[in-house]
Amino acid sequence: MPDSSETPSTRMTPSNPLGVFPHSTRGEGEAANPQRGRLKVYLGYAAGVGKTSAMLSAARDRAEAGVDVAVGVVNTHNRPEMEALLSDLPQIPLRKILSPERVQTEMDLDAVLNRRPALVLVDELAHANLPGSRHPRRYQDVLDLLEAGLDVYTTLNIQQLESLGDVVQQITGGIVVDALPDFVLDGADEIELVDLPPDELLERLRDGKVHLPPEGPETQPGFFRKGNLTALRELALRRTAARVDVQMRDYMAARDITGPWAAGERILVCVSSHPLAERLVRTGRRLAGDLDAPWTVAFVETPGHVRMRPEQQQRLNQTLLLAEQMGAEVVRLTGVNAAETLLAYAHAHNITKLVVGKPRWPRWVEWARGSITQQILRKSGSVDVFIIGETAAEEKSPSMRVFLHSPAWRYAAAAVLVGGVTLLGVPLHGRIEPTNLVMIYLTAVVLAALFLGRGPSMLASLLSVLAFDFFFIRPTLTLSVADTEYLITFAGLLLVGLVISNSAALVREQVEQLRKREAFTAAINALSRDLTGLSDLDEMLRAVIRRIQTDFSRDVVLLLPENNHLKVAAASPRLEKLGEEEMTAALWAFQHNRETGLGTSTLPQAAMRCIPLQTVHGLVGVMGVQPAEAQGLLTADQRHLLESFASLAALAIERARLAQQASQTQVLQSTEKLQAALLHSISHELRTPLVTITGALSSLAEGEAAPALQRELAEAAYGEARRMNILVGNLLDMSRLESGAFRLNRQPSDLWDLAGVALSQFGERHPERQVLTDLAEDAPLLDVDMALMVQVLVNLLDNAAKYSPVPAPIRLLGRLEGEDVILSVADEGVGIPPEDLERVFDKFYRVQTPAGPSGTGLGLAIARGIVEAHGGRIWAQNRPGGGTIISIQLARWAERQVG
Repeated sequence: MPDSSETPSTRMTPSNPLGVFPHSTRGEGEAANPQRGRLKVYLGYAAGVGKTSAMLSAARDRAEAGVDVAVGVVNTHNRPEMEALLSDLPQIPLRKILSPERVQTEMDLDAVLNRRPALVLVDELAHANLPGSRHPRRYQDVLDLLEAGLDVYTTLNIQQLESLGDVVQQITGGIVVDALPDFVLDGADEIELVDLPPDELLERLRDGKVHLPPEGPETQPGFFRKGNLTALRELALRRTAARVDVQMRDYMAARDITGPWAAGERILVCVSSHPLAERLVRTGRRLAGDLDAPWTVAFVETPGHVRMRPEQQQRLNQTLLLAEQMGAEVVRLTGVNAAETLLAYAHAHNITKLVVGKPRWPRWVEWARGSITQQILRKSGSVDVFIIGETAAEEKSPSMRVFLHSPAWRYAAAAVLVGGVTLLGVPLHGRIEPTNLVMIYLTAVVLAALFLGRGPSMLASLLSVLAFDFFFIRPTLTLSVADTEYLITFAGLLLVGLVISNSAALVREQVEQLRKREAFTAAINALSRDLTGLSDLDEMLRAVIRRIQTDFSRDVVLLLPENNHLKVAAASPRLEKLGEEEMTAALWAFQHNRETGLGTSTLPQAAMRCIPLQTVHGLVGVMGVQPAEAQGLLTADQRHLLESFASLAALAIERARLAQQASQTQVLQSTEKLQAALLHSISHELRTPLVTITGALSSLAEGEAAPALQRELAEAAYGEARRMNILVGNLLDMSRLESGAFRLNRQPSDLWDLAGVALSQFGERHPERQVLTDLAEDAPLLDVDMALMVQVLVNLLDNAAKYSPVPAPIRLLGRLEGEDVILSVADEGVGIPPEDLERVFDKFYRVQTPAGPSGTGLGLAIARGIVEAHGGRIWAQNRPGGGTIISIQLARWAERQVG
């Protein structure tokens, strides 16, 4: 036995008046992740028990020991004793958030990350952050701090755990507002239970020393009743005790301690397909209730499981279902020897009490198979064993059929096989010694064991002895023996035959078991492979449905939450519309995280079985499985496989949603960048004309300028106003394109008319620029919206004017290319870098040049939107001699009319 000084302990000393119970969820043998901070939670059962005070006192001790401690957020509620504890600790300023009513504050996550203290104090872990914060919940801020490598101390009330919401509501009548997902507390490195007797808490409440939150269960008039507080206190104690038990088992596993350590009772009920199994489950449940201990029901699948008859399989399924309904943890173990497998599990999980059955088998059955109960008694060691005998109603006298059950034709085949070997030996009789014929009979026994089973092979062994004596031992054709030495031969033949038949049958059963396990693994791998190659959620759901239909031949429906309702996301044709009972069962399974419907004790009248899809972050949906009319309930093996499919489906759904959230985040970041670029561009583009207009109007208002100067000022103001009008027009056009608010008014349009209108508008803006045209004389009518296509050409000409010197001409070209018309605008500017030839059509993108002109980067984006809306194409290329050519491809009118 290991030294007791090495055992994990719970301390409660007189110097600790609040009764703080430390607990670390990380085993001592487990290496901590050096990249992640450690989380310590001060857990209480209600407001006012002293969680924050305990946290501040511990933080002060750490600070005095030289640790860099900082306060992220702690609410003292203006209590002097809390202010005194907080006074010597450095505090990181809170972030102010403006609201219509008042200025509110939240923890400044960025400031804490920049400050990077070794230990951060974050009060009220379950708190909901104000709108405008990075995360909606404070625990998400804490997770960011932990990922950054910072240690965190925090506080939590037991009623704020998400899994206890319905229990707390039943006890207190109040609804938990800010529920904390259980995985956060489960992942804590250390928990300290801050305990205070209910009478003392009620006294503090009467003295006004307890701050009540504005909403939650504490606001209910009857919350602070002694009975309620006692129940909540028990919840906190039980939760902590369960975690301490996990810690102890981790400690034992890390040090390879077999145990058990009876620090707390743990019960294991061993069941099989025997009728006694259901009474074992009920006995185990009563024992667990009397001892207030967790209990587990285990079934060991041995190679002999492949010989289980349908009625035995059904009885086993009913037993395991009964155990689940009674609240047991059900495990399916695999092993060659049931007793050794059960004891290995018991030692590994610190089981203190075993409940086993003692069926009344005949001696010959126990001799042939061995007694599992006797093996457990011999090897149980310090584990207490409770043996439950069967009643008269459960007792069934076993017959040969129980042990040697096989179809009748197999026994007949074994007899024919022995007869065939006998006929083979007749010609050899007298030519070889009779004892040599024994090997032929042993061959028949082996063949019977490999292909017919244990029972037929044993029959072959017995018939072989009789046939060998009857046909080949003098006197022949009689069972009498002249030479008594042959009796030893008969006994050896029978014994060796029985051993060979049993061993060969065992190998055969093990092979069958391996085949079944391989099929199970192959099915899991196939679904995992299907889901790994997919990223779209709908495709994933269809892959799950196809796989279940293939492996189970059953209809499937997958329901996902949407707007606080479950909706069918994918389904087999028969289940696309669910009945009221099926929807009720699915909703109940989602709300209570338990299987419901067909084959369960909850809403069994539903036509399908509903399985909740659970991940570590919570429920993501429900899977419903409905058998065909001729199919029965799922077997235990099928349920196990289906639960594995459900786990894979849940992980796939979560992965798809995380990918969708990441994509949305990326889109949001891109949108923010575009907004920043838009604001920067617009502010720059508006500032220049506004300054010019303001200066011109100011001079005109003074009335002292000469008439010629007044005209010049007025023209300048007018020009800048037109420039602003173009800018606003571009913004409106871009908005209309993105929202799909504009409609094309296609008309037969002449190329020369289109070019003329565009050149006229461009000339008003840039009278100093020369545009050379080269348009095909025989150009056909174009299938375009005339006004929008004029805007495209004007934008292309404006772009050419911006990026080419004033003396250089701009060319407008038009030619026929097959059935299309190609319009091009060419300039003699600096050209476009090759990597930017595609990006120049993006919103707000401008080619970076040392003396680049101003602009919003919308002109070419608008041009592309209009051209593509016409079904055309636009592209840019560099001219060999310098400059840029931007071309558009448009369809002729005649082609559209014919189409």
